[in-house]
Amino acid sequence: MHASHEALACSTVHNSHRLPMQQIEPYSFSNFQVSNNDLIHGKSQGTGLSFQTYAEQFYTLESTPVTDYSVYSSPSAVSASSNTSPSSPQFSHPYMSDLHHSSDNTYGSSLNSPFGVDDENNFMHALWTLSNELLGPECDIDYSGSFTDGAVQPSYFTRYDRILAVAPNMDLKQLLIACAEVVAEADIIPFSERKTAADAADTLMDILEKRVSVSGDPLQRLGAYLLEALRARLLSSGSLICRKLKCNEPSGPELMSHMQLLSQICPYYKFAYMSANIVIGEAMESENRIHIIDFQIAQGSQWVSFIQTISRRPGGPPFVHITGVDDSESAHARGGGVQLVGQRLAQVAETCGVPFEFHGVATSGCDVQLEDLQVRRGEALAVNFPYILHHIPDESVSPTNHRDRLLRLVKSLSPKVVTIVEQESNTNTATFSQRFRETLDYYTAMFESIDAAALVRDDKQRINAEEHCVAKDVVNMIACEGNERVERHELFGKWRLRLTMAGFSPIPLSSSVSAAVRDVLREYSPNYAVAEGNGALYIGWKNRALVTFSAWR
Repeated sequence: MHASHEALACSTVHNSHRLPMQQIEPYSFSNFQVSNNDLIHGKSQGTGLSFQTYAEQFYTLESTPVTDYSVYSSPSAVSASSNTSPSSPQFSHPYMSDLHHSSDNTYGSSLNSPFGVDDENNFMHALWTLSNELLGPECDIDYSGSFTDGAVQPSYFTRYDRILAVAPNMDLKQLLIACAEVVAEADIIPFSERKTAADAADTLMDILEKRVSVSGDPLQRLGAYLLEALRARLLSSGSLICRKLKCNEPSGPELMSHMQLLSQICPYYKFAYMSANIVIGEAMESENRIHIIDFQIAQGSQWVSFIQTISRRPGGPPFVHITGVDDSESAHARGGGVQLVGQRLAQVAETCGVPFEFHGVATSGCDVQLEDLQVRRGEALAVNFPYILHHIPDESVSPTNHRDRLLRLVKSLSPKVVTIVEQESNTNTATFSQRFRETLDYYTAMFESIDAAALVRDDKQRINAEEHCVAKDVVNMIACEGNERVERHELFGKWRLRLTMAGFSPIPLSSSVSAAVRDVLREYSPNYAVAEGNGALYIGWKNRALVTFSAWR
């Protein structure tokens, strides 16, 4: 793809997901269970299975280390590892071997300091290793320079010249990471040297232009969006690009069709809706009056099937009260305000004979206050967070810490059940370099899963769906910082810590939840995997966990 800022700005995008962990989680895959005791002693049930396990560790949110959380699924062996996976960049390429993991400095490090002394030394060592592999041991390039007492040896110009010398021989993943590292360094080097870094980044981007395409393979398609995000970051125009994306979004019906296509070809929406509906239904089995607060009501599709199911309850259906929290993007996708959701659900409830009431809250989740929620005595309360908590800013963005404030508010309501679905990714407080590699790894798996739907590579519907429903997330994560970066994912270990600190306790998931998810996955590629651990249910693609579901009270 030969892309530009304006080209990407015209191809507007919408979130598709309304869809370092402090320890390694035990897993159970679709055909076996693994106990915590077995994991502690390095054992597992099932033939040919092995797990790499680590002692339990506890961290504050400020000190939790970055840890990849991977799902492995194969016919003969399954393993969980903290740092390495067969398809992760650091496993496949020497360039990545020393770069991927360092402590997660959760306060501001991504804004100002993508490199420390060790990071810089590792980066140069990795480049030396790569050049030695690609150009042979006779290559006379010396990458021994590092930050020492404020001085840099060799000069930036010399180092970038050497990077560019090996760049044509890099594969696409290596080239994307090399470009991101140069862009990251341009944020922190002396002003007099920044043009040198920018020129090197521009040259790398010119090489990337010829390697990426929105109609290519999964990595080529993702690379097209990552390239535009890196351009925007280098030019400090990330927020401008994101604003243009919002302004130029397609019409509500058109955007809805893109979202529906992704929902059909990938199971992420179904995973979220089905898991939450089963858990809420089980929790409310004996209740006559139910109040559900959905913090991302979107089109309300989740509750159509819930109402239909609960209408068949023996003895008659309960009274159902739904409070739907809305935002401007969902309103745009619907082609109208939250009242449209209420009207649709009221019609479904009337058809099914379910007593029903709807209350819309037209505001962002981080602005919700107690008085907005219409909590009443005598109504058993369920709260649903579908792919939305990562949009709520936390302590790394604002002293107000809306993320924890909202969780404490919900806990004060004494809900009978709280359901949470989140992307299993670490892009919140990681440094920019770590965030880029995490985004690359995560969305490579997602684009591969989209590709498995067997649509042809140049299918216009698929291209539009990816551009309008995924690319904006990628651009926002890479190009934006501070309040303007709204895509701030955390791994389940951190969510668990936040929820525990807010006073919640996990609810064990019944076997009916995982059984229902596995039934759904039979309709999709066998490369999808299901796993359970510490009360959470995971869905992953090949060796990568992508989404988690958990329930709390």
